[in-house]
Amino acid sequence: MSDINQLGFSILSLVLWLPALGAVVLLVLPRERELLHRQVALGASVAAFVVSLILPLTFDYDAGGAVMQFVDRMAWIPAWGVEYYLGIDGVSLWLVMLTTFIVPVTLLTTWDSIHTQVRYFLVLMLLLETAMMGVFITLDLFLFYLFWEFTLIPMAFLIGIWGTGNKLYSAVKFFLYTFAGSVFMLVAIIALYVMHSNAVAPTFAFSDILVSLRSGALELDPGVQRALFGAFFAAFAVKVPLWPFHTWLPDAHVDAPTAGSVILAGVLLKLGSYGLIRFNLTLFPEASYWAAPAIGILAVIGILYGAAVAYAQTDMKKLVAYSSVSHMGFVVLGIFALNTIGISGATIQMINHGLSTGALFLIVGIIYERRHTRELAAFNGLWKVMPVYGGLTLLVILSSAGLPGLNGFVGEFTIMQGAYLANVLGWVFVLFAVPGVVLAAVYLLRMFNDAFMGDVKDPANAEMPGLNRRELAALVLLSVPIVLIGIFPNLLFAAMQNSIADVVQNLSMLVAVGQ
Repeated sequence: MSDINQLGFSILSLVLWLPALGAVVLLVLPRERELLHRQVALGASVAAFVVSLILPLTFDYDAGGAVMQFVDRMAWIPAWGVEYYLGIDGVSLWLVMLTTFIVPVTLLTTWDSIHTQVRYFLVLMLLLETAMMGVFITLDLFLFYLFWEFTLIPMAFLIGIWGTGNKLYSAVKFFLYTFAGSVFMLVAIIALYVMHSNAVAPTFAFSDILVSLRSGALELDPGVQRALFGAFFAAFAVKVPLWPFHTWLPDAHVDAPTAGSVILAGVLLKLGSYGLIRFNLTLFPEASYWAAPAIGILAVIGILYGAAVAYAQTDMKKLVAYSSVSHMGFVVLGIFALNTIGISGATIQMINHGLSTGALFLIVGIIYERRHTRELAAFNGLWKVMPVYGGLTLLVILSSAGLPGLNGFVGEFTIMQGAYLANVLGWVFVLFAVPGVVLAAVYLLRMFNDAFMGDVKDPANAEMPGLNRRELAALVLLSVPIVLIGIFPNLLFAAMQNSIADVVQNLSMLVAVGQ
C-alpha cells in the first residue's frame, strides 16, 4: 500500500533520484577509472529497479481509479502555485517499472560498444532515466514540463556524440521536432494555469485542475477545450510519433548508438502515448470525442505506412525503426477507442513494444558490433553460427509479430477488440489495421529468414563469435517478461483497470448528457 511512505522516506522520490545521484557520483570519480564508472552506473540503475519493485508489491489494487498512490507533495514555488508533487496510478505504475528495468539492461550492452568518453555517456544515461521517470510520476504541470523538456538534452547528446552516420543532423532534427511540439504544450499549460487562477486558485497541480473541471468550478467551452487539446496533442503526437509527425524517428534510431536506440524505443516514445491518456483524455473529454475519428484515421495510416516502408528496408535497424511507427500506431488507435478495453490494450502494448522493439534494436546492435554493417544482404546462416542468439532472436521476432502466447498478441488483440467496439464504424478501423499485423509478420520473418536461415555463404559470418555473458544476460532478461506477459497478462491488467475505468467513466458522462 502507499502507506509505505510513512516509513520516513518517499519511495517515489527515492526511485526518481537514485539514477541522478549515481550521475553525480560518476562526476566526482577519477576520470581514468573506466571500469568503476561502468560499475557505479549499473549499480545505481539496478538499485533504482530494486527499490521500484516495492511499488507493484505494495500497490493497492482496489483503490479508486482517481486515487494517486505513493504521493509525495510539498510546496516548491508557493508564489506561483508550483509544487513538488509525485504520485502514480495503475497506468504510470508499469511505465515506471519498464523504465527502471530497461535502463540497467541497456547499460549491460554498453560494456563492449562504448569506448570513448565513457563517464559522460553513463552520466547522460542516468540523467535520462531520472527525466523519463519524472514525466511518468509528476503530478504538477510545471514540474512535468521541466522533466519533459529535459529528456531532450541527454538523448540529443547521446545521438550526436556516440552515434554513427549523419549523427549531428539526426540529433538536431530530433531536438527541433520534439521541442517545437512541446512549445504548444507549454502555451496550453500556461493557459490552464491562468484560467484556473481566475476561476479558483493559482495552481499547476494536475489533480486540483481535474477536480475543478469535473466539479464545474472551472468551465471550458468546447472551442477552448479543443484548442488546449490540440496544443497538448501536438507535443505528444510528435513524441509517439504518430504519422505524419514521425519523420524524425528513423534518422534518430538509425544514427543513435545501440543503447540510445533501445532507450528511445523502449521508453522515450511512451512519454507521448502516456501523455495522451493522462492529459488529453482526462482533462479534455469532449475534445477527445471530437478528435477521435480523425486521430483514428492517422493511427491506421501510420500502421499501414510504417509496415509497408519497413518491408522495403534492407538496413535492419531502419526496418525496426519503421516497425516502431507501425506498432505505436496501434497504441494510439487503442487510446482513441475511448473505451476501457482499447485503452487497457494500448497501455499494455506500450510495455510490450518497449520490451520487444528494445530487444530488436539490441539484437541488431549485437551483430553490428561484429560486422559493422546492418545490411540484410551481408548476413546468412547466422543460426548455425550463433544458435543461442538465433533462438532468442526468433522469440523476440514472434513477440513483435503478435504470436499468441507472447506479449505482443495480448496488446494487439485487446486494441483491436476495443477499436471494434468503439462506435458503429469501429469495424472500419479494424479492417484497415489488420493488414498491419499481417505485414509485421511478413517483414519480420523475412528479416529472420534472410539473416539466420540457410547456409553460411560469407566467411566473415562463419567467424562471428557467439554471445558473451553480458549480451546473453541482456537478451534473457528482456525475454522473461515477453513470455510472462503473454501467459499471465492479468499481472498488468489488474493494476490499471480502476484508473482506466475512471477516465472512461468521465468520457461516458458526456454521452449520457448528449455531448
